[in-house]
Amino acid sequence: NMKSAIIAALIGSAAAFAPAQNKAATTSLNAFEDELGAQPPLGFFDPFGMLSGDCTQERFDRLRYVEIKHGRIAQLAFLGQITTRAGIHLPGSINYAGDSFDSYPNGVAAIFGENHIPTAGIV
Repeated sequence: NMKSAIIAALIGSAAAFAPAQNKAATTSLNAFEDELGAQPPLGFFDPFGMLSGDCTQERFDRLRYVEIKHGRIAQLAFLGQITTRAGIHLPGSINYAGDSFDSYPNGVAAIFGENHIPTAGIV
């Protein structure tokens, strides 16, 4: 009798740690729940509501493509910053006057600094 009470208490306490069964929300965004990157507990996560009005597969694919493209551009910009800070510059001249790439400062100083790249060279 005491053993069955202990077993019943253990089973009851184990059930407290079982995951709760959540009812799935029925929205039009559920179409994207199986996309790459949607994972528990958030599932499909759209914090800015970019797909709240126009939720077609084409729009989703376009936004994903643009996000990947911008991420790659940011990675290249970061590597360019690290490379020039390390003192590695492109060979050759930046203009027809013969000014070399390493004759200009690194980072923002190359645009706004004392010895900046001429405006025609930036555009």
